[in-house]
Amino acid sequence: MDPDWLPFHPSPSKPAFRPPAGAVDAHCHVFGPEAQFPFAPGRKYTPCDASRDQLFALRDHLGFERNVIVQATCHGNDNRALIDALTHSNGRARGVASVARGVSDAELREMHAAGVRGTRFNFVRRLVDFTPREVLAEIAQRIAPLGWHVVVYFEAQDLPELWDFFTALPTTVVVDHMGRPDVTRPLDGPEFALFLRLMREHGNVWSKVSCPERLSKSGPPGYDDVVPFARRLVETFPERVLWGTDWPHPNMKSHMPDDGKLVDYVPRIAATPELQRKLLVDNPMRLYWA
Repeated sequence: MDPDWLPFHPSPSKPAFRPPAGAVDAHCHVFGPEAQFPFAPGRKYTPCDASRDQLFALRDHLGFERNVIVQATCHGNDNRALIDALTHSNGRARGVASVARGVSDAELREMHAAGVRGTRFNFVRRLVDFTPREVLAEIAQRIAPLGWHVVVYFEAQDLPELWDFFTALPTTVVVDHMGRPDVTRPLDGPEFALFLRLMREHGNVWSKVSCPERLSKSGPPGYDDVVPFARRLVETFPERVLWGTDWPHPNMKSHMPDDGKLVDYVPRIAATPELQRKLLVDNPMRLYWA
């Protein structure tokens, strides 16, 4: 792994918050193991191994029932590690793949049968090379008949440039990590207001309210400065929010979060049992298992 890579927490705490029955960790990853599933030659980072069995053990430790596993950029468009995890999950995992323009319809159907329900478009340039939007639009058109959705990862300052592309996509669009707002700016300021407007005007847009550890300036254990942003989304769009651990926390540089403490963050952003159930059970089940 890279010399500055931070491995995931070796012994996360048991959360004080008990997730509702059937809860889904709707954003996590697997890395390798590299000896079995080599990382992509053109990757921009080399992580530690983080296997399916380690992920499933964490799921059980935290009190979750299911996972949604998102293809890691270190594996590029080679989805074998993802598919392996899905096929060994006993139906308790779904996946978001990364696919290239040349993917065949047969390959898409095979991925669907394994449990893939979406594809991810990454617009964070430090993590991936730029893909022309016409290629992404073509891929979106091809996955739409399968009922898949598109997951988009971008940074808040880039939303104005990406607005027209996102709003033209023919699928449900799931935004990673609230579009990475700058939480040092006002909750009611123009930057976050634009993201709220995107969700308000486009009912096919969902948001993950995950990864406070990536956004926070105040830091652990509470990530207090992120709470108002996530809570605003959960309370405004309760039917279109998702949450996940982001285990094993790729490319974290400041610290490695305790996944148990991340679970304890949930009731601070979803304050009632009804909101918690929608966030952790109803919404991911509707999107991934319906």
